[in-house]
Amino acid sequence: MNYDIIIAGGGMIGSSLALALAPLSLRLAIVEPVPRTDTAQPSFDDRSTALSRSTQRMYEAMQLWDDIVVAATPVTRIHVSDKGRFGFSHIDAREQQVEALGYVVINRVLGAVLQHALDATPKLDILCPAKIATARFGPDNATVTVEHADGKREELTCRLLVAADGAKSSVRDMIGISAKHVNYAQCAVVGNLLPEKSLQNCAYERFTEHGPLALLPVADGRAGFVWTVADSDADRILQLDEQAFLSELQDAFGYRLGEFSHVGARAAYPLVLSKAIRLTGTRAVLVGNAAHGLHPVAAQGFNLGLRDVAALCDCIADLDLDDPQLLERYAAWRKGDQSKLVGFTDGLVRLFTNSSPPLRVLRNIGMLGFDLVPGVRSLFAKHTMGLAGRLPRRSRGVPLP
Repeated sequence: MNYDIIIAGGGMIGSSLALALAPLSLRLAIVEPVPRTDTAQPSFDDRSTALSRSTQRMYEAMQLWDDIVVAATPVTRIHVSDKGRFGFSHIDAREQQVEALGYVVINRVLGAVLQHALDATPKLDILCPAKIATARFGPDNATVTVEHADGKREELTCRLLVAADGAKSSVRDMIGISAKHVNYAQCAVVGNLLPEKSLQNCAYERFTEHGPLALLPVADGRAGFVWTVADSDADRILQLDEQAFLSELQDAFGYRLGEFSHVGARAAYPLVLSKAIRLTGTRAVLVGNAAHGLHPVAAQGFNLGLRDVAALCDCIADLDLDDPQLLERYAAWRKGDQSKLVGFTDGLVRLFTNSSPPLRVLRNIGMLGFDLVPGVRSLFAKHTMGLAGRLPRRSRGVPLP
């Protein structure tokens, strides 16, 4: 059982990596512990994900976008405000001369598209439910022990092992790479609701005293919300009845969209910043949340992970898997983008949760200035769309050779 590449993790990042690598005719395997069903796979739940323009281009190059866009909602404007303060800013797709700044899609829908494409991919084995129990690394290959749900174990070898198994990556630990973690003492309460007024393809980011509250346009006139609350208050908020929950959420957001109603299922996720101290090991590499876990304040975590995928695909397409420069090139390429977004999202959270009155005044003046200077706004829009810096072929919509 020899493979060129084994991918640990079959969520959105791991699945996307396997599909992006498919044109290279490598022998691939995905090892995923959670059964491939909508209800069981946490990566494919009812949360909403914002897809940046670079992500759109990548899925276009992979010939998956037509199946995704039919169930996606375009975002043509982004409105940022600070509760109780005069400052606000906005980004408009027309100013950036694009049809949309990004798209919002339900994870479950995106997951169905990816799973269907995986089933049609040759030279790909999906070992699921199964987990990597042990891993050994040598100069020529990596050897992993895969444990199946029935307890059966088998030994597999590969030329490259990719850890795409999330922020709490067990494979990252097996590689011998540690990660730094910062607990924000916050939880993201997520779900969807029906606003009285249409969002009209506008995404809202409103900063409150407890953290940001995002409302994203989704299908059928509904809005997906990501509400940051203190982790000590998350259980209470989840247990509120529908009317009480909507009342507190309405108080945090305001009445710009009229009254909220018909909230759907709610869930809460702890918010932790994580960053691996390095991205590669002997015959091993990290992508997605295994490399970096971001606060959802700018909705960039998944898009950053897909740029990891695109860059790794470029390196594999250009260099042999046995070339030691492959992983060196990947690590050097991704360092800047990852560090920049980790710093940006962490800085935003700390800036807007600081209650210092002088700082509140300064940041609101800064938001107004940002809104009045088109050049600054355009630069920020490029980062939001994932189009800043050196982009891999997939992120530019260019197929691999």
